[in-house]
Amino acid sequence: MATLTLHPGRERSLLRRHPWIFDTSVAALSGRARPGDTVAVADERGQVLARAAWSPESRIRARAWTFDPAETVDDAFFKRRVAAAVARRQAIPGLADQQGLRLVHAESDGLPGVIADRYGDTVVLQLTSAGAERWRSAIVGAVARATGCPRIYERSDSEVRALEGLGPETGWRLGAPSGDPVVIDENGVRLRVDVEGGHKTGFYLDQRDNRLLLRRLAAGKRVLNCFCYTGGFSLQALAGGAERVLSIDSSSPALALARESLALNPGLDPARAEWREADVFEDLRRLREAGERFDIVVLDPPKFAPSAAHAERASRAYKDINMNALRLLEPGGLLMTYSCSGGIGVELFQKIVAGAALDAGKRTGAGARILQRLQGSPDHPVDLAFPEGEYLKGLLVEVD
Repeated sequence: MATLTLHPGRERSLLRRHPWIFDTSVAALSGRARPGDTVAVADERGQVLARAAWSPESRIRARAWTFDPAETVDDAFFKRRVAAAVARRQAIPGLADQQGLRLVHAESDGLPGVIADRYGDTVVLQLTSAGAERWRSAIVGAVARATGCPRIYERSDSEVRALEGLGPETGWRLGAPSGDPVVIDENGVRLRVDVEGGHKTGFYLDQRDNRLLLRRLAAGKRVLNCFCYTGGFSLQALAGGAERVLSIDSSSPALALARESLALNPGLDPARAEWREADVFEDLRRLREAGERFDIVVLDPPKFAPSAAHAERASRAYKDINMNALRLLEPGGLLMTYSCSGGIGVELFQKIVAGAALDAGKRTGAGARILQRLQGSPDHPVDLAFPEGEYLKGLLVEVD
């Protein structure tokens, strides 16, 4: 096994159990290592602190698999880690019975670069690091063994793989398509999931609890759902008794899937749902010019800032949509606003929304306050030593 030696003082983050080792921390690599190979990580004195996956193409030059220098990284290692991650979900009340569930959440489950989401009897796997790529076969086997699911589909097609020097990889790794659409029941609402062509692994499981919150707030309300994708928030609002739900997205395939999901729920009134294919930035302005008003607006946009380098430009985009959404709210209305951008922290996001509320209130004299901070559902845990794992942040804001 090759040994990666750190510059003096650069072992501090490893001692705090942070799994990333950046290129600027690496003093030398002794021995040969191919992308994804396991290397020993040592401080300047030669004391081994961890075993990590080597990634020569990435700024994150290595990702720690284990902080136990004596632990071997092999097939059995992945069986243990995946089984432990699945068991943790089963132990959380309310999660064990969910048909759509994140089973493995990368670094926060001790498996950097590994995402596994279950939709019924199908697991969608996403591998985003050189180490995960190297151990694909072991990971597939571990997921199959821990879940008993007959089908595993790989969706390793995210752009972050290019930073690791990896191309896209997709396909069935276990089993084959059943021939029937993949459908899950989420808190009493049936949802169609496109595991092969949808966003991420097919759906946004991290918003499960926030969708349920909207359902509890929606009775008798006029709801606007922006960046609605396949309508998860929209259908929960309808299930909660919303008077009207207008859902906007720029993707016609996503809206078609949303309509299919609505048809799967005969108890929901399609006359109360309107699906609109449009650019949200432009349509928010059109709605305001048309004098439209809503009781609840949901903003769940795509990732505007994948890293801190994109934060300034992304901040302007977040402020624009939040300002225009706030102007559409009735007095006492609610804004459910989110950012999934890793480059936008919790404090910065609040400042952006506060600035948007100030600008929106200049015309109305209205104020705004945070009723609740929103985050991902508990199957998307955040390791205490890895704050980067807290990518989804949200606010429930009430306006005067």
